[in-house]
Amino acid sequence: MMGGIYAIIRKEIASVMKEKTMALAILIQLLIAAFSSVILVGLVSFYDPASIGQNTNMHFYVGVAGDHDGALASCLRGAGFTVTPFTSVDDALESMRSGSLDAVMAIPEGESTVVDVRLYLPPSDSKSTVITMAMQGPLKKYENYLREKNGVHVRYTHMGGKDSTTYEFLYSFIIPLLMFFPAFIAGSMIIDSISEEIENKTLDTLLSTPVSLNEVLFGKAAAAVLLAVIQCIMWLLLLSMNRLYVKNAVLVLFLAFIISAFVTFGSALISMYFKDRERSQFTYSILLMTAAGGGLAVNPSPINLLTRLAMGDPHAGILDVSLYLLPLVVLVLAFYLASKRLLAYRA
Repeated sequence: MMGGIYAIIRKEIASVMKEKTMALAILIQLLIAAFSSVILVGLVSFYDPASIGQNTNMHFYVGVAGDHDGALASCLRGAGFTVTPFTSVDDALESMRSGSLDAVMAIPEGESTVVDVRLYLPPSDSKSTVITMAMQGPLKKYENYLREKNGVHVRYTHMGGKDSTTYEFLYSFIIPLLMFFPAFIAGSMIIDSISEEIENKTLDTLLSTPVSLNEVLFGKAAAAVLLAVIQCIMWLLLLSMNRLYVKNAVLVLFLAFIISAFVTFGSALISMYFKDRERSQFTYSILLMTAAGGGLAVNPSPINLLTRLAMGDPHAGILDVSLYLLPLVVLVLAFYLASKRLLAYRA
C-alpha cells in the first residue's frame, strides 16, 4: 500500500510544480518569508509611525549650530547620526538646501534650566517624518539627562527586546500568515486534483495500475499536506535568517501540519461530494472563511495558539495542540467513508 501512495505523492508534487497558479502562490509566500524583516518594518511604520526610530537602520546627517560638543550632540552621535558643526544656522540651512544635510539643529550654548532647541527639517513630508521619528530616541535620552542635571530623578525599568508593536505584527500577523497560508494552498490543490480526475475521467486510468481508490485519494491528500509542511519549514528557516526567531518551532510546525491536514481532507470531502471544480472551489472558499471566523470562538483558537507557541508562552504546549487531533481523526474517517461512496458512484 505504501508503495502506491508514494507513487501518487511523487506524481502530485510533480504536477504542482507545473501548475503556474500554485507556483505563483508559493513564490509570493517565499518573498514574504525572505523579506519578512523589511515587510515587518513597513507594516509597523504604517500602524505606528513612532516605531520607525526603533526599527530603521537609515543613516542621517545633521548640522548643529551652537553647542556641537554638548550632551545633545553626543546623544545624536550615539544614535548613529553624523553631526557636522556650523558657526551659524544660516550656513547650516544653506548646506541642507544643497542636499549635504538631512536636518539642522540650533542648540544654545551655556547652562540653562530650560533649553530651547530648534529643529529645521527638509520640505519633503515623508523624509521629515522619518527623521523626526528617528530622532525621538536621542531626544528622549537628552531629556532624561536634563532632568538628572536639574535634580528631577525619574526611575525607569529597562525592558529588553523590541517594542510591543513589532511583536504584535510579527507574532499575530506574519508568522500565522506564513504558517497557515500553505494549508489554504493545499486545500485548493486537492480540490483541483480530485475534481479534474473525476471530470476528465482519468481516475479509471490511475486505477488500472495496481493501486486502490483509497491509495489514490490518500496519496493525493498526503502530497498536498507534505507540500504545505515543507513550505512551513522553509518559511521558519527564512524567518531565522531575517533574525525573526520563533520559539517552540516543533510545536508550531505540528500545529501547522494539523491545520493543513484538516483543510486538505475537508477540501477532499467537498470535491468528492460535488465532483466538479467550480462548485467545489466556491464551497471551499465560503467554508474556509466561515471556519476562519468560527475558529476565533474556540479557546484557544488556532491563530491564538500559534501566536502563543511562537512567542514561547509557557502556558501553551503539546496538550493544547493535541486537542486539534480529535476533529482531524474524525475528518479522516469521514474521508475514508466518502471514498467508499465514490467507488460505489463509479460502479
